[in-house]
Order: sequence, then C-alpha cells, then structure tokens
Amino acid sequence: MKKLVLKQKVFFNSQVTKNVAYRLSVLKLLKKEILRREKSIINALYLDFGKSEFETKSSEIGIVISELNKTIKNLKRWSRSKRVLPSILNFPSTAKIHKEPFGTVLILAPWNYPFNLAIVPLIGAVAAGNTVILKPSELTSNTSHVIYEIINKIFEDDYVAVVEGGVNVSQELLKQKWDYIFFTGSVRIGRIVYQSAAKYLTPVTLELGGKSPCIVDKTANLRVAAKRIVWGKFLNGGQTCIAPDYLIVEREIKYELIELIKSEIILAYGDDPKLSKDYPRIINKANFIRLKGMLDDVEILYGGENDINDKYISPTIIDEPRLESELMLGEIFGPLLPVLTFESREEIDNIIEKFPNPLSFYIFSNNKKFRNHFIDKYSFGGAVINDTVVQFINNRLPFGGVGESGIGMYHGRYSFDVFSREKPVITRYNRPDISIRYLPANNLKQKVISFLLTGKF
Repeated sequence: MKKLVLKQKVFFNSQVTKNVAYRLSVLKLLKKEILRREKSIINALYLDFGKSEFETKSSEIGIVISELNKTIKNLKRWSRSKRVLPSILNFPSTAKIHKEPFGTVLILAPWNYPFNLAIVPLIGAVAAGNTVILKPSELTSNTSHVIYEIINKIFEDDYVAVVEGGVNVSQELLKQKWDYIFFTGSVRIGRIVYQSAAKYLTPVTLELGGKSPCIVDKTANLRVAAKRIVWGKFLNGGQTCIAPDYLIVEREIKYELIELIKSEIILAYGDDPKLSKDYPRIINKANFIRLKGMLDDVEILYGGENDINDKYISPTIIDEPRLESELMLGEIFGPLLPVLTFESREEIDNIIEKFPNPLSFYIFSNNKKFRNHFIDKYSFGGAVINDTVVQFINNRLPFGGVGESGIGMYHGRYSFDVFSREKPVITRYNRPDISIRYLPANNLKQKVISFLLTGKF
C-alpha cells in the first residue's frame, strides 16, 4: 500500500495531471467505458442486493454520466485562474487565484449506491488534477470488481488505482499519508477517518447522514405528498442517506396520509413487495438483524413482513414510536417509516431538537410562513419543499452535510472545487515603488496606511 501511494506521488510530481487537456481526455475515455459496460454494472448491482435495472440506470449510471457531461463541458472554464482586485497598498500589481490539485487523494466509497458514490467523487478528483486511490465497499463485491475493471482499463495505477478488500484494507489505507481524503458512509466510521486524517493534518470531506425529518401539515397536497414520500423513503430499499428518516404529521390528517401512503406502496411494489422486481434487499444479514431489532416493541400499522434468508423487509409504517426507542436513536437506513404527530410548532421543535443536524430536511406544506419558520431556524445539509431526495439530482447545487451529517460539499462545479486548492498569486511591478510601507516609520506614513486600510485617519 505504501509503495502504491509513493508511486502515485511520483506521478503527480511529474506535473502530467496538471494539464487540463490530459484530464479531459481521460474523463472522455471513462465515460465511453462506463457506457460500454452498462450491462455489467446493472448485473453487478442486482447480484449485490437485488437492485433493479430501472433504479440502477437512474440513480447510479445516469447520475454518473450527467456528472461526466457537466465536468467535460465546463472543465476548461473551471480551471482558469481568476483575477481579483489588487490591494492599493500593493500598487502597482495584479492579483490572481490559481486552481491547483491537492496531490494524492484517497476516496472511500460506501455500499448503498456503490457505483454512483464511488465514481462521482472520482470524477471531481481527476478533473481537479489529482491522482486517486479508490476503495469501493467490500459489501458490494460484484460492483467493486466492475469498478476495478473499468478503472484498470482507462488508468495506470500510478494515476488512478482501485484497491479492493475488507476492513483491514481500509485500515491500512488510513495509515498512509494523503493529501486529501474523501469519505462517504456512517457517522461512526466517519469519526475513525477523521481521527486518522488528523495524524497528518490531512484535509477531508465527510459525507455522512443522520435522521432527516419530513414534516407534513394539513395544507399539503396529501396525495402528491404520499407518492413522493414513498418514492424517496423506499428507493434502494430505504438504504439512502438522504431518505426521509421519519414523518412528523399534523394530527388531524395523520390517518388520511397513512392510507394514501399504503396505497402508494401497493401501486409501486404490488400487494407483495417481495415479488416486485423493483424492490431491493437489505445489503447483508447484519443490517437485516439490526433493522429487525428496531421492530421490537413498536406498533406496526402496515408491513413488517421479513425473511432473513432473503434479507427481505417489506415497506413498513410504524405508529408513534418512543423517541428513546431503538428505532429513533439513530439513522434507520432501511424501509421502516415511523410516523409522529404534532399540533403546534413547539411539538415539532421538541422532536427535531433531540437529534443532531440532519443531512436533509423535508417539508410538505403550502403555508409559506410555516415552511420558512423551519428553513430559517434549523441547520441541515439541504432542504426540499414538497418533495424528497431530488436535491441529489441537481448538480448545480452543492451536496453535503453540516455538523454530524458531514463536512464539505460536492457535485458538479463543487466536486471540482472540493478537490482543488485556491492558490493566490500577486505580481508586483518594480516601478513606482511607493515608500510608505518601508522603515523608518513616521506619523505621515502611519496616517496614510491607516486610511488605506480602514478608510479613516
């Protein structure tokens, strides 16, 4: 591992990756190879946890190709140095901000969107001119191997390398000295990554998660809300970091909304979701057991069917769980939807304030004042009004968390920026060389400098 990192540092120091035309050429080859291997990617995700072709094309391959298209189209513009107004104290001079890569980057990818969340940050890192070692999740081994084959086809390992393996491989990688680390995954592992980075003061991006609330008041279009909640919550079998984690519903519309949600589940997955080709499985038995344990001592309003041998848990609605229950202590990350109720803003605040800053915040309401109260009051990664999950699709927006839901933002231009360092450069001219900043000091010089800096004598 150490030899591979050193090999990449040597290649980075050759300055080859700083050539924008070179970066564009490999990104175009990457796009071509992904499209050529589309069927292999679809098959791998189905083998890993039963993900359908429709979901794979839309939430994995489609987003990656969109990111590549945007990056290829705009990279020359993003890479240009930017002129800024020079300080009058430096007259005459010019001032510019240059974009430069950090160097050798480690990307640790998760299992829930194993292709998308590995390749999208990789695109940003390569576009910015870094060398990259990518570690896909061992829990999705089929997808991991397809990623290895795609990357190995395009890149030499001194430029971009895919390292497969389990926890021991990740631990060994984190012992190395990196110029940047990009991690997507749980808060628990994010803390470990952050601690490892601190040893060398390595900058990081941490894309984490949390309990993302979804508020529904009586002014919302309940039929539309139900459809969009079901889509966002049960997409990928509920294994989505930005899925609505729990509902907070105005009490008088609670049962109407629940009936509509039930109807939408049946429309999406049929009377028996286990038979639906569009409903994936839980990633492994450990996560199945974790989720199954959350169903102890709760009132199930709908669903709850499960099969450990198939790693199947049906879309499940749970009524008014205790905030101290296992279900509500942390991010659910599965197809379990708790429903809480409110009659006042204060009751909503009492629920939300029990949890750290969420990655996402959802409000279904046509009451602008009601919506703005929560948008203005709470800190979160990103919000959507009258829909769920769609913030991830728009790569013109930055995506990332705050506090325990993450550090740093990416997507589109922001992916390029997160893997780039802004390097300021001032060019001074030899004449005239104004003497007010030179010693010996006197009262006139002090007054002039004070005026130029503060506007006051």
